[in-house]
Amino acid sequence: MVMQQYLLTYSGVVFALYLHHVIRAIEVPLDLSQPPTITEQSVKDYIVDPRDNIFIECEAKGNPVPTFSWTRNGKFFNVAKDPKVSMQRRSGTLVIDFRGGGRPEDYEGEYQCSARNEYGTALSSKILLQVSRSPLWPKEHLDLVEIDEGSPLTLKCNPPPGLPPPVIFWMSSSMEPIHQDKRVSQGQNGDLYFSNVMLQDAQTDYSCNARFHFTHTIQQKNPYTLKVQTKNPHNETSFRNHTDMYSARGVMETTPSFMYPYGTSSNQIVLRGVDLLLECIASGVPAPDIMWYKKGGELPTDKTKLENFNKALRITNVSEEDSGEYFCLASNKMGSIRHTISVRVKAAPYWLDEPQNLILAPGEDGRLVCRANGNPKPTIQWLVNGEPIESAPPNPSREVAGDTIVFRDTQIGSSAVYQCNASNEHGYLLANAFVSVLDVPPRILAPRNQLIKVIQYNRTLLDCPFFGSPIPTLRWFKNGQGSALDGENYQRHENGSLEINMARKEDQGIYTCVATNILGKAENQVRLEIKDPTRIVRGPEDLIVKRGSMVRLDCRIKHDSTLKLTVTWLKDDTPLYIGNRMKKEDDGLIIYGVAEKDQGDYTCVASTELDKDSAKAFLTVLERPERPRDLELTDLAERSVRLTWIPGDDNNSPITDYVVQFEEDKFQPGSWYNHSRYPGSVNSAVLRLSPYVNYQFRVIAVNEVGSSLPSLPSERYHTIGASPEINPTGVRGAGTQKNNMEITWTPLNATQAYGPNLRYIVNWRQRDTRESWSNETVRTTRHVVWNTPIYVPYEIKVQAENDFGRAPEPDVIIGYSGEDYPKAAPTDIRLKVLNSTAVSLQWSRVYPDTIQGQLKEYRAYFWRESSLLKNLWVSKKRQSVGFVGDRPRGIVSRLFPYSNYKLEMVVVNGRGDGPRSEIKEFTTPEGVPSAPRYIRIRQPNLETITLEWDHPEHPNGILTGYNLRYQAFNGSKTGRTLVETFSPNQTRFTLKRTDPISRYRFFLRARTQVGDGESIVEESPAPLNEAYTKNHVDIATQGWFIGLMCAIALLVLILLIVCFIKRSRGGKYPVREKVEVLDHEDHKVDDPSFDYRSLESDEDNKEPPGSHTSLDGTIKQESDDSLVDYGEGGEGQFNEDGSFIGQYTVKKDKEETEGNESSEATSPVNAIYSLA
Repeated sequence: MVMQQYLLTYSGVVFALYLHHVIRAIEVPLDLSQPPTITEQSVKDYIVDPRDNIFIECEAKGNPVPTFSWTRNGKFFNVAKDPKVSMQRRSGTLVIDFRGGGRPEDYEGEYQCSARNEYGTALSSKILLQVSRSPLWPKEHLDLVEIDEGSPLTLKCNPPPGLPPPVIFWMSSSMEPIHQDKRVSQGQNGDLYFSNVMLQDAQTDYSCNARFHFTHTIQQKNPYTLKVQTKNPHNETSFRNHTDMYSARGVMETTPSFMYPYGTSSNQIVLRGVDLLLECIASGVPAPDIMWYKKGGELPTDKTKLENFNKALRITNVSEEDSGEYFCLASNKMGSIRHTISVRVKAAPYWLDEPQNLILAPGEDGRLVCRANGNPKPTIQWLVNGEPIESAPPNPSREVAGDTIVFRDTQIGSSAVYQCNASNEHGYLLANAFVSVLDVPPRILAPRNQLIKVIQYNRTLLDCPFFGSPIPTLRWFKNGQGSALDGENYQRHENGSLEINMARKEDQGIYTCVATNILGKAENQVRLEIKDPTRIVRGPEDLIVKRGSMVRLDCRIKHDSTLKLTVTWLKDDTPLYIGNRMKKEDDGLIIYGVAEKDQGDYTCVASTELDKDSAKAFLTVLERPERPRDLELTDLAERSVRLTWIPGDDNNSPITDYVVQFEEDKFQPGSWYNHSRYPGSVNSAVLRLSPYVNYQFRVIAVNEVGSSLPSLPSERYHTIGASPEINPTGVRGAGTQKNNMEITWTPLNATQAYGPNLRYIVNWRQRDTRESWSNETVRTTRHVVWNTPIYVPYEIKVQAENDFGRAPEPDVIIGYSGEDYPKAAPTDIRLKVLNSTAVSLQWSRVYPDTIQGQLKEYRAYFWRESSLLKNLWVSKKRQSVGFVGDRPRGIVSRLFPYSNYKLEMVVVNGRGDGPRSEIKEFTTPEGVPSAPRYIRIRQPNLETITLEWDHPEHPNGILTGYNLRYQAFNGSKTGRTLVETFSPNQTRFTLKRTDPISRYRFFLRARTQVGDGESIVEESPAPLNEAYTKNHVDIATQGWFIGLMCAIALLVLILLIVCFIKRSRGGKYPVREKVEVLDHEDHKVDDPSFDYRSLESDEDNKEPPGSHTSLDGTIKQESDDSLVDYGEGGEGQFNEDGSFIGQYTVKKDKEETEGNESSEATSPVNAIYSLA
C-alpha cells in the first residue's frame, strides 16, 4: 500500500502556489484613479483558421476606463474605415467578420494595441497574425523503384509547406499503416528510411500522408511501388526458421553507414526552453543498433527520452548546460561508425527582474528596474506612454540609468505608464509598469470578518490585502490583545498576509490586522478554526487473486466530524466506474467475480473541503497463461524430434508445466493425446516417437490457475515404419453361448502399430490336450470359436503383425468356452429361526459336474406369505439373498416379525439360475412395533392440550398398549418427565396445562409383549402472544367501559325521543319492535346492579348454531363461523388500547345481518344489540 497525503488551504491551493501571492506587488483598487494596465492579449505568433472570424484580443483596466487604438505593421489602423473590422464594447479586442465575404489573407500583418487614459498609455506585445495554409500536394509521377535486396533506400516525402507544418505519416494506398522497426522507420523530415531492403518490402506500396491541423484534412501523395531484385527467389516462409536469413538469401552483410545526417559531424542550434531533437539513421546489413552519448559527461536522465527505435534523442526544456558535443554510435556485427553533433544553445530574452507597478505618495522616491538575459545579451529600451523616453517631455524628478529609472521627490500629476523592451536576434520582451502618485488613507480590501479553516499542523496564510499611499504599516493581533504577532510560529509578509508555519489547536481564535499610515488607520478581523486532518488509517493492500474470485479493498478513514467527507476510488489514476460487480462500502470496496480487466492500481481518495488523503494498492489478477506460439521441429531423426516453442504471457502466475500433445491422421484423425510433460522453465524438448506415425504437435502451458488454450499445431512429421514391438493386451476368452468361445483383446493404438495393414494372428487350443494350435488372422478386435464343449479351458495367443513383420511371440492366456445352466438344486435344506427378523440356513452342496460353468453363488428366494395378525394385508413380493462361493450355510435377515414365510434355493453360474429346490416354510416370532404413524397436537384453549395418534404401520405382533413420556420446557429450562400408559385401543389424550406459557415435548411408543418400539417425537406449538395474554382481561368490569356504554345508551335514548316526536308529526314510523328491545336494554344499562360479566358467562356456555361437540368435549365450529363474524368484522377486533372485544359480541342470525354488514359496525343501535 502506498499512502499519499494532500493538505489544502482555505483558498484551495497548496502552499507552494501561494508564494507567488506573497511576493506580488500591491495593487491599486479600481475605484482610485490609475493608469491603464493590459490584462489580456493574443499570443505573439497568432495563426488563425481561414474559415472562422478573426479575434485579436486586447483587454485592459484603469480609472478612468481606458480607450483603445491599434497599429498594423507599425502604422495607425483605422478600425472605423473598414466595415469588416470592429472593436468589442468596453474592450480593445478586434473582430474581423468574414460572413459577408473577404479574404483573411488580406489582414495578415503585425498588430499592436494601445490602451490609454488621462494618466498614461499601456502597450500590448506585437502580435504577428498569420492565416493557416494547407496547400495541395503537387502533381507528380513516381516511377517504379527497383532496388537490390539488402541495399539501403530512402523514400522522399517532400510535403507541401503548411502553416503550421503538417503531421507526416506513411500508409499503403489501401490505408494500412506501414510497420516500422529499427530497420524501417520515418525520419523527422518525413522521409521513410530502409536500413536495408528485404523481399517482403515489395508486398505493399508506400504513400506519404500529410494531416493539416486547422482544416483537419489529410492529403495523400502518389504511392511508391518497389521491385526488389533478389539472388534467391524462394518464398519468404522458406527462411523463417533459418538462423541467418541474410546469408540464406544470398545477401552480403555490410557495416553501418549514416543515411541521415551525412558525414561524421554536424552542428545544431537550439533555443533555450524548447526541446532539442537529435537524429541518426543508419543503413547496414543487419540493421544497426543506435546508442547515444555526450562527450565529457552523462546524458541528463531526468529530461532525456529515446524515440523512433533509439534513432532520435529528445532533451526537453533545453538550458545552457545542455550545450556540448553529442554523438550517436551505429553498430552491427560487421562493425560500427559514429556521428558527432555539436549543440549550441541560444536564448531569446527572458526576465531576470521584470518591472512592477510603482505607487508613490507625494514627495516619495522610487525606482523601476528592468533586467533581462539572453544569448546574445539583449538590449534594453525604455518607453513612456508608448513613446521612446528620449523623445518624452523632460521630467526633473526622473533619471534613466541603463536598466533602471530613478524617481525623486515625485508629485501628483507625475503618473505615467513606462514600457521596457528587451530584445535580441531571437525575440523580444515587452513589459508595462505604471508610476502612480496618490495621497490615500489606509483601507482593507478583503471581505470583513472572514472565516478561515485550516488543518492542524498545516502551514497557512491569513490574508489582509490593504492599500494606502504612503504605503501603510500592517500589524496583526490575536484575540484583540497582546503585542503584534511576529516571529516564532508567525511570519508577516509585505502584502499584509500573516503566515502561520504550523497551525496548532491553541492557534485557533480571532485575528485582527491593523493598517496605519500618516493619514489614518483601518482594521479587519479573521476567525481561524483548526480542524483534524483526514487520515486513511487502513488502506488497501497489494493483492494477488484468481480470476472469478471475490476481493475486498479496505479504506478505513478518520476525519474531522465537522467537515463533510467524500470517498472516491480511482483505477489507474482515473475515476472508477462502480458497476454491477462492485460494491462501495463506507470502509472499503468489494469486487465480485474478478476479471482480467480489473487488474491495476486502485486508489482510495478521502477528501474534505480542506484536505485529502489517498492510499494506493495494486491488484494482480491471476489468469490462465496465454498459449505458446511459433512451434518449430528440428533435429529430425527416425525415432525422435526436437520441438521448440515460444512461451506466451504467464498472466501473473508463473508457468509450472508444459504439456505436449500429438495427433495422427491415420487411425483417429482430429483426436489429440498427451505425449509428455515438461517443467515450465524449458521451451524445447526432444520427443520420443513411434514408427510409421504422421505426427502433428501442439503445446499447452499450465500455471496455478489452469491450462492455456492449445498452441497452433506444428508442421507434420512422418516417421518410417517397423514391425510391431508389442502384442495386444487384455486378451481373454469367454463364451457368449454354451457352444462357443469369444476371444477379445485391446488393440494397438496409432503409436504402437509401427506400420501399415495392422492385423492380429489369433491362436487357440484346448488345454491339457495334444491337439495342434488353430489360428485365424483378423483385422478386428475379436474372434469367435464355435462348436466348443461346455465350459472347458483353452490356451489362447494373439500376435500383432504389419507389412514390416510380426511382433515378438505372445504370452499364453487361459480362457473358457461357454457355460450352460446348472443341472441340480441344493438339497437337505435346514432352517433355524434366530430372532424375529432373521433365520439361518444350511444345505448340501451340488456336485461340480452339475454346475456346467463357474459357480457364482447359492441363492435363496423368499417371500412373506401372510401375517399372524388378522386382516393385515402383506406384500408377497419375492426377495432374494446370495451366498457367494461354494459354501453350505448362510443367514437370511431383514424379515418381518410375526409372519409366515416361504423359501426355496437355486445354484447360480455365469449363465443363470439352475433348477429350484423344494419350498420350505417358517414363521417369525413377535417383535417390537414400529413408531406410530403420526401424532397430532391441538390447543383448543390455554388450559388444555389434546393429543391424537394412529397405530404403527408395522405392529410386528399383538399391541399391548402405548407409553407416553412428556415434559414442559420454556426456552432452555425443562421440567420433570412425566409418563402416561394407555391401552392398545386408546389414541387420544388430553393434558391439563400447568401454565399458559410453557411448551411441551412428547415421546410416544407402542409396545408388544417383546417390548417398546420406536418412538415418535413432537412438540406443542408456541403459545399465544404474550401481549394478547396480558390484555386478555374482563373489560366489562372496567370503569371506563361502563361509562362508555352509559354514554352510548343516553345517546340512543335521545335519538329515540326524536323519532317519537317525528312519528307523531309526520305519520307512521315502524320502530315499535325495536323500541321495545331498546327499552329493555336501557333498563339493563341504567340498572347499577347489572353485571356485564353475566353476558360473558352466558354466551360462553351457549353452543352456537351449526356447531357440534367432539369426542373430547370441545366445540367444533362450522366453516362459516370465525372470530371475524363474532367480532363484528375484521376491522373491529381490537379497541384503541389493544384489548380484545370480540368475545363480548354474538353472531346474529344470517337473515338479520344480510345486506346490513357495512353499516352495523358503526351504528349505536348495533352496539346495544351486541350486548343482548
